[in-house]
Amino acid sequence: MYKTQTCGELRISDVGKTVILAGWVHRYRDHGGVYFIDLRDRFGLTQVVINPELSQDLANLVQDVRVEWVLQVTGEVKPRPAEAANENLVTGAIEVHAEKVTVLNTCKPLPFSINKEENTDELIRLKYRFLDLRRERLQQNLELRHRVIKYMRDFLDDHGFLEIETPILFKTTPEGARDYLVPSRIYPGQFYALPQSPQQLKQLLQVAGVERYFQIARCFRDEDQRGDRQPEFTQLDMEMSFVERDDVLDLVEELFTTLCAKVVPEKEIVFKPWPKITYQDAMDRFGKDAPDMRFGMELVDLTDFAKGCGFSVFENAVESGGNVRAINAKTLGSYTRKQLDELTEQAKLWGAKGLAYVKIAPDGEESSPFKKFLSAEKWDALLRLLDAEKGDLLLFVADKKAVVYDCLARLRVLLGDRLGLRDPNKLAFCWIVDFPLFEWSEDEQRWDATHHAFTRPVKADMELLDTDPGKVRGAQYDMVLNNYEVASGSIRIHERALQEKVFSLIGLSPEIARERFHQIMDAFEYGAPPHGGIAPGIDRFVMILANEPNIREVIAFPKSNAARDVMSDAPSEPMPGQLEELHLKVVLPEPKKQA
Repeated sequence: MYKTQTCGELRISDVGKTVILAGWVHRYRDHGGVYFIDLRDRFGLTQVVINPELSQDLANLVQDVRVEWVLQVTGEVKPRPAEAANENLVTGAIEVHAEKVTVLNTCKPLPFSINKEENTDELIRLKYRFLDLRRERLQQNLELRHRVIKYMRDFLDDHGFLEIETPILFKTTPEGARDYLVPSRIYPGQFYALPQSPQQLKQLLQVAGVERYFQIARCFRDEDQRGDRQPEFTQLDMEMSFVERDDVLDLVEELFTTLCAKVVPEKEIVFKPWPKITYQDAMDRFGKDAPDMRFGMELVDLTDFAKGCGFSVFENAVESGGNVRAINAKTLGSYTRKQLDELTEQAKLWGAKGLAYVKIAPDGEESSPFKKFLSAEKWDALLRLLDAEKGDLLLFVADKKAVVYDCLARLRVLLGDRLGLRDPNKLAFCWIVDFPLFEWSEDEQRWDATHHAFTRPVKADMELLDTDPGKVRGAQYDMVLNNYEVASGSIRIHERALQEKVFSLIGLSPEIARERFHQIMDAFEYGAPPHGGIAPGIDRFVMILANEPNIREVIAFPKSNAARDVMSDAPSEPMPGQLEELHLKVVLPEPKKQA
């Protein structure tokens, strides 16, 4: 070994020992001829002292040393002078006085600083990801991810689960996003698909009698990118036999509650037990089905109030089948006209026609562009409905229901941030249940599955499959944390006849259903047990625990926002001969003509 100790290991009890350290030069300082090097490895920092009075040759050697050079240091552990001790460093009570220094490797000038946080362009960071990952924050994120996954494995092993790998090369199936296809050299013109999830395979494992399966599964989806998405991602895939909805929820709630207490004990879990909220209740209260429950500012439905209220904007929205809702942003009644105009422009970017407001100053003065249209009685009723007080800012959107929900949900989060209500050290888990099983597609003129086609209808709604599919609820559940959906799951269909009926409702002919899903349809006729599962997203969950703005910060080698691997420059053109070997020909799209 090149080292006898790590750079984060030495304490005052080690004084007097001769040790060998190896690592990177984190900082380098020349204090009047005495040289100080902060030597870093994954485990921490140790201060190394090179004194020319002990060895001029050693001092001459280290004069050339620069940050990120790789050194091996042999020396004696000594206590730091009391006035030089660093209480912010676990090794801050000691230092190593070098007797020998070996340069293991040098380092070119860096494209960005590693020993301090800088506002470096992300594409530069991704290009040099092997350097970016040396930084303390990224190292901590990798360790956090490791500890999260290790806890999951240990917990599920203790609860009777088997970890089983499923194929990466599988059959293309419709699951809500485009598949990544892999051409077969052996079977010209035929393709494998990378799995969007192991959905069918984990259900087949239940038919196989596994009963409790899990996998740290790699999944692949060819879809547009955003901050919490990647072309390839990792999820904890789980499936259980002989369970009902609450059996799954109770086990997962125990897993994540105990995991957070162990791995991030500094964070507070807000709700114990986690609340269960219906999909419709979540939309009505928060405007979205993945709400941030760390604060209030809930939506208030004013649609009935708006009928005949005297303000034509509200009345017209309701008459055209729309909705009127509002939020009360407590303490923001001092907002200026400029600030209100900025909120209005933001609301328009989110699809609203505008943003109405009532401002109640701290002294109680009320102002609003539409106050003059309401009678005194109506005005007082409006303030009561919104629990208005001195210093409040009431914000209204009148539009189609979907626009009202989306705009106020975004506005709620924006103002929650401004008011400091979204404490990163609070974890507000909740369950969203009773989702609609289907949604109507106007373009296709048919029903679509809101989750996936294998979700079981709620028992009480089975008869509605034949009469009113739009009212059927699915035995689906989402795990939500701090404004993000971090897991989705359901109790599955396990009977062939019911599965065929659902396929028919979503427009799959019996022939296409057999072609794409024959393996699972056949399996359902061989004693398939009742089963259900869930798939928490590991990247997104770790992102939240690490207080990071996107999942790229918790993945070792992520793709960019444009779905490119900037470091290796992938995707790239194939090597000569590869396409011919695969019997493929590339037909590039015609360049767009300029107007």
